[in-house]
Parts: sequence; structure tokens; C-alpha cells
Amino acid sequence: MNHPTKSDNSFTPANNIAMEATKNQQAAKTQVGDIMAPEFLVDEPPPKPNYPHYRVRPGEPIVLADIDPDTAEHYKKKKNIEKELEKQRDRLTDLQRRLYAENKRSLLIVLQAMDTGGKDGTIKNVFQGVNPQGCRVWSFKKPSDEEASHDFLWRYHQRTPQRGMINIFNRSHYEDVLVVRVKQLVPEEVWRERYQTINQFEQMLTLNNITVIKFFLHISKDEQKQRLESRLENPNKRWKFSSNDIKERLLWDDYQTAFEDAINNCSTAYAPWYVVPANKKWYRDLVIARAIADTLEAMNPQYPAVEQGLENITIPD
Repeated sequence: MNHPTKSDNSFTPANNIAMEATKNQQAAKTQVGDIMAPEFLVDEPPPKPNYPHYRVRPGEPIVLADIDPDTAEHYKKKKNIEKELEKQRDRLTDLQRRLYAENKRSLLIVLQAMDTGGKDGTIKNVFQGVNPQGCRVWSFKKPSDEEASHDFLWRYHQRTPQRGMINIFNRSHYEDVLVVRVKQLVPEEVWRERYQTINQFEQMLTLNNITVIKFFLHISKDEQKQRLESRLENPNKRWKFSSNDIKERLLWDDYQTAFEDAINNCSTAYAPWYVVPANKKWYRDLVIARAIADTLEAMNPQYPAVEQGLENITIPD
């Protein structure tokens, strides 16, 4: 995966995006039973959107330490992206309205990050203006006793989107190859097998008309420290701080390795991972907003056909 210092900021035409989406859906339908190894898909062209190469290509492992979390293309300040971000929000709002009206397909968005990575802020800033009737956010914390008594995917499958909906997972099924690995809650032979199970789960969703896209919000360790200090210094933010955050921070390197392995094993043509530079919150929002909008545009949802003869109807007094 290449990470250029300068980006081609051009946007792929919608017809090319749609062609790629159709090609990837067809590929997914032919890959049942062959989805464990990322190298199986190495010859597949990366689906759009891919600017500026934040999509992790199957079979091309990334190293998080090699990706600059301060990258922001040619943008210098928040004010430089405000108009572009508003444009992407408007696209997202319009496309979400069409998806909801069509009521045939849905979109699942997965957000993962280190602590303070910005998942909540991303949801707040990217989805301004989206009709809440067509969008649901689900946050996953420690499993309840009931959830823990089922297979690890049980609680997530219940929250996948119904037709016409956009669902956002704030943390997700990937916690079961991240936290459980770092905290050694299950043996390695258990969590390592879960990569294949996750790939199969996501392909099953794809084959049932649920498009899946996943974002890792990539921040630096120094940035995390600054954000934790900001929470301590601001009385209105202290409720976000927990002494457990310090314990988790001491496991930074272990979590980075776990995220790398999860991304490299589970970025597929039908359910891609994006590693989004997220030190600059405003740039993070732009990248995610336009990637989601382009994904919806590739899906090309349509309003339902209208009843015949409506042009001849007169509303009575």
C-alpha cells in the first residue's frame, strides 16, 4: 500500500465507481468458501473510492508505523476543507434519502480506533443533516452475560442494518480479535480463527445486499496523550476520562499489532478497511464523509417508481 505525501485529489466519476461496485459484488458471489486468505484477492482491482490510497488492498499488508497520522493531502487548516466537507455531507444526505426510499439495500459502517481516536466525533461531524429515521448508531462495550453465552458474532448480527438503513458500529465485532487478544481473554488458537469467521460473516452480509465499509482512525501516541490531557484539564470533559485509560495506553504497542493483523487479514474486495490519518480531526471527517458518499453513489439507490396517472390527480378542496 502506497502512502504518498501528495495526493491526487481528483474524484472518480460515478460511472466508474458503479462499475467497480458491480464487479466486486460479482466477485463476492464467486468467492464463497475461498475468503480466508487475503492473497486470494490480490489480483482484484481496488474498488473505488481509494483516494489517496487509504484503502488497504487485499494481499498488501500495511504497517501502521509507516503511515503518517498527520497527513492531510494539500490541506493546511480546518477552514480549507469546510466547503468540501459541506459538499460531501450534502451528497451523503441526498444519497441516504434515496437509500431509505428504495428500501432494498443497506450500508454498514464500522469505526475502530485506539482510545481518544475520535469515533464519537466522526459520527457527530460526518452525519450532520442525515435523517435519523434512516440511520442507527450502535456502541459495543463489554458483553453482557447473555451476549457472552452466545457465539462472539451473535450480538453484532442483531444490529446489522435492515433494508434502507445505514447502521454505524462504534466498536464492532473486531473487538473480539483486539481486546480479547491483547488482554489474553481467549487462547491464540481461538482469536486467530476468528479472522476467517469475520470474513465469512461480512461476505454473508454482502451477499444479502448489505454493503460493508470499515474505518480505522489512525492517531499517534503523542496525539493520544494530548487528548487525554485535554480531558483532564477541562472540567466539562473529565467525565470522558477513566483511570483505565492509562492502563490501556501502556498496551499501545500490543494494540497496534492487533489492529495491523485484523486489518491485514480482513480487508477484502467486498468489505474493505480504510486506514484514515486522524490526528487532524477535520481531515479525518472529510476523508470518511467522501468515502461514504462515494460508496453510496456506487450503490446508486433509486427512488421507487411512482404510481401511474398521478399527473391527472387534482387535490379536492
